[in-house]
Amino acid sequence: MTMTQTPVDLAAPYADTAGRAVLETIRAYGVTTIFGIPGTHNLELYRPLADLGIRAVTSRHEQGAGYGADGWAQQTGLPGVVITTSGPGLQNAMSAIGTAFCESRPLIVLSPGVALGEEFRDVGTLHETKDASAMVAAIAEWSRRVTSAAEAVDAVHDAFELFRTGRPRPVHIEIPLDVLESPAEVPAAARMARPAPPSDRGEAELIRQAADLLASAASPVIIAGGGATSATAEVTALAERLHAPVLTTLNGKGTVDERHPLALGSNLRLAAARAVAEEADVLVVLGSKLGEAELWAPSLRAGGRVIRIDRSAAQLDKNLEATVGIVGDCAAVTAELTAALPVSDRRSPELSTARRAIADEIRSTAPDTVALAEQIAEALPDDVIVAGDSSQIIYLALANVLECSSPHSLLYTPTYATLGYGLPAAIGAKVAQADRPVVAVLGDGALMFAVNELATAVEQRLDVTIVCVDNGGYAEIRQNEVDRGIRPIGVELVQPDWAALADAFGATGRSVSDRAELGSAIRSAIADGGVQLVHIRQ
Repeated sequence: MTMTQTPVDLAAPYADTAGRAVLETIRAYGVTTIFGIPGTHNLELYRPLADLGIRAVTSRHEQGAGYGADGWAQQTGLPGVVITTSGPGLQNAMSAIGTAFCESRPLIVLSPGVALGEEFRDVGTLHETKDASAMVAAIAEWSRRVTSAAEAVDAVHDAFELFRTGRPRPVHIEIPLDVLESPAEVPAAARMARPAPPSDRGEAELIRQAADLLASAASPVIIAGGGATSATAEVTALAERLHAPVLTTLNGKGTVDERHPLALGSNLRLAAARAVAEEADVLVVLGSKLGEAELWAPSLRAGGRVIRIDRSAAQLDKNLEATVGIVGDCAAVTAELTAALPVSDRRSPELSTARRAIADEIRSTAPDTVALAEQIAEALPDDVIVAGDSSQIIYLALANVLECSSPHSLLYTPTYATLGYGLPAAIGAKVAQADRPVVAVLGDGALMFAVNELATAVEQRLDVTIVCVDNGGYAEIRQNEVDRGIRPIGVELVQPDWAALADAFGATGRSVSDRAELGSAIRSAIADGGVQLVHIRQ
């Protein structure tokens, strides 16, 4: 049956609605792509997109839209933007909102809401939700139900101020349906991007105190977290001035090129790496809360004094008390700190023993998985962006053995540890970085959470390779059950013919039965282009 297409009157007069005012403001800040799904109530948010030069990526589930926006944001330095419809569409995006909160990622979610005066009526209107804004506020940085186009535009400006000056976290703007579809009455000047405030360079006296500690340090160590990824040059310069080894969290991976002589990788989850930090006489922590999920330990114990630099004052003593805590922009403060340090003739520490201990611990944790990850890493181009999921192939192996020369080259969610992130994040990254190879590496269980997004990748005509490591279901949870004396239940899953499934979506599927052929299969998939799925049984 063929559906009849309704002719579109492209010459119809354009209504300057609140929807346009909001998207025009977002576009003024440089955002060129939105992710979402058109729905009955959000069409006035979609109407202006083509006119404004904004690319619309239609996911197959709003969770995928949120993760696609996250992948795009990490490549551009701008917030990801998601448009949902009301009710279930917004609720479907909640996991992505929770992820952005826990991982400190900039995200704007726009949704329509019930008309003004219709709140809490419970009369059975389409997509009726008791209190959508309160629902999102429970997990976002903030959620606002606006009452006018002007308020909605102000909310957009406030979001960008947060992302530029505070800890970047998701925000939600709910626009009542009658407001969304009404004339905007917002002046053009009010829709222009506001200038970025000057970077907070930190308090001079505190920088001096930190410099004094470091000038007398014999064995300083630097930890760079997700808040340091915009300060690659500054952190590298500080490390070289101090001759200090650098460890990163997974969210900070690549802040210093992991092939740099002072880099010890994103290995803080390993006891051997934490020991390097804990034995420092001065530990410098940049943009990290040092959370348990990043450490795989209850806390990091510092044997010496601690300098912490963070945008948020609330972070300075979180999980590890600071001797000197400096609030400010990481790049600006680190540059000031380096400038305050004398040039030293201290020799760089010999790190071969630490590197061997870290490598031994990586391989002893899951030897077979690590060997597989090393094969995958060997097949990847140097400038690759890898999108991972909460799969053993990532968190036990590839996150450790993959060496990244720049931040956001491994897209991952170490704190929220969600499933279904990797494929849509890869899509968002490729939309943003058309010239870099993008590969999603994930387990079969994780891929099934978002396998529908294969259609999105094909529709967008992207060159994305997916490596599916099939361990037959939820292998980690199976082991957890066995360790607790539980007979495995609910974890050994029926598997599709993965290559045929990819073909059915319009992608190209490849099944590799011999591990010796895996590297060549991955290289061929990347070279051939399009959406490729390489399936390997572990």
